[in-house]
Amino acid sequence: MMTAHRTSHVLIHGRVQGVSFRAWTQHQAQLHGLKGWVRNRRDGTVEAVFSGPENLVEVMLKACHEGPAGSRVDKVEVLNQGAPEYDVSGRFEVRGTA
Repeated sequence: MMTAHRTSHVLIHGRVQGVSFRAWTQHQAQLHGLKGWVRNRRDGTVEAVFSGPENLVEVMLKACHEGPAGSRVDKVEVLNQGAPEYDVSGRFEVRGTA
């Protein structure tokens, strides 16, 4: 049985910069075999795109509600799901601040 594929674009709000959130996110995404990217935003949020099997994207979204030690996640906002226009080829990467 094939697992459905999912791409989710999220904004993570709270104390999520200066606490290794991007490195933690990259590590977690790679552990789950997900493609996509993560970056800081100038407004203090972290933005990410996760792409892969639906169940593993869901696990990653749940993990983002916790975050790494030292972080405080107030909200994980899902902006769009199933958006094919996201460039998610290759390995999960950390991108520059937007």
